Amino acid sequence: MLTARRRAAAAAVILSGSLLLTSCGGSDSGSSDAKTLTLWHYEAPNSAMGAAWNEAIKEFEAKHPGVKVKFEEKGFEQIQKTASMVLNSSDAPDIMEYNKGNATAGQLSKQGLLTDLTTEATKRGWDKKLSAGVRTTSLYDTNGVMGSGKWYGVPNYAEYTMVFYNKDLFKKYGIAEPKTLDKLTAAMDTFVKKGVTPLANGGAEYIAQQYLYQLALSKADRSWVDKYELYKGKTDFHDAAWTYAADTFADWVKKGYISKKSTSTKAEDAGVSFIQGKAPILFSGSWWYGRFQTEVKFDWGSFLWPGSNLTLGSGGNLWVVPKNAKNKELAYDFIDITMSKKIQNLLGNKGGIPVAADASAITDPKSKILIENFNTLSTRDGLAFYPDWPVSGFYDVLVSETQKLITGSENPDDYLTALQQAYDKGAPKQ
Repeated sequence: MLTARRRAAAAAVILSGSLLLTSCGGSDSGSSDAKTLTLWHYEAPNSAMGAAWNEAIKEFEAKHPGVKVKFEEKGFEQIQKTASMVLNSSDAPDIMEYNKGNATAGQLSKQGLLTDLTTEATKRGWDKKLSAGVRTTSLYDTNGVMGSGKWYGVPNYAEYTMVFYNKDLFKKYGIAEPKTLDKLTAAMDTFVKKGVTPLANGGAEYIAQQYLYQLALSKADRSWVDKYELYKGKTDFHDAAWTYAADTFADWVKKGYISKKSTSTKAEDAGVSFIQGKAPILFSGSWWYGRFQTEVKFDWGSFLWPGSNLTLGSGGNLWVVPKNAKNKELAYDFIDITMSKKIQNLLGNKGGIPVAADASAITDPKSKILIENFNTLSTRDGLAFYPDWPVSGFYDVLVSETQKLITGSENPDDYLTALQQAYDKGAPKQ
């Protein structure tokens, strides 16, 4: 996700001795006598991925005497908006984290900006470590559509969305953990009556559109997801699922569950409002989990969206090697280290979802719950990817149109019409 982020048919990625995922391989290599590996990623240093990758950097430098990792922290939005331009220049890094899906990694692969990693994936065994479902976002065909073709990226973690909630605030107002959507709605009504806006939201980035997509998923099934994400049939934005989602989201704004002032807030603002105990509920991804373990001072918990078999999720963002990278062999070595048991086990205990860890090595209680819920989703084929994935530029359309729903400047029917037009313009002709 988008991170924002965040974004085929999802199959199981199950932790049974090791969590399996897929990745990419590459055929051409950079210089072997390089002294610097330039690395870009946008994970917070105290997130599970940030902590694991910092350790991977130390491991890499220890195994490559004389070679230094030049890490450049980038914002998710920054990379999202400038990747094509930067990767088409001599300023491309050797390796970077990039969002997965047709509209992002698929688009770059179609433009010829990414290295084909197929050979490396086979030679280094990444293809054996990743399950078929997670591997979906590593492979792209000549049209940039995920699920088949060549390896252009390697995820070393998985992710999914969940409801984070402030147990102390729930207890203060006498609210039990909601087990159904009706109970969740009743809880939000109680908070509103007490003058508390229940849902943390970031209308300027991915948070808002993911609330809406989850509402649609609660009325959808796998074939609906395949139509939308993989073009296996016609997507109708005025169908029952999308209509329910848009109507319900607009209604939630009117009822005060979502603040009308949240149109300009970013994902970081939403996460911080939860961390500071201002918002009792945040629906977002597992990429927050490690940070919450570190920064949240109150009692908190998480649960899967009630009443839905599907939720947003997939393999994590991808390690990609730009076509113009100068030190590709070093990049492949770094990816390999992030897939090692040592780094995978660390990632799991820091609140991430590893893809190749030892189950017995995950000892942190909250991390165990995180992985157990992920396995529940995997077992029921519940990963439904992200709403912005299908077509290039759709992320920005979703942000701007969902902002209009929040302000009330657009009604749900017109909102869905705008999405339909943008989707049809970018999707392959059927």
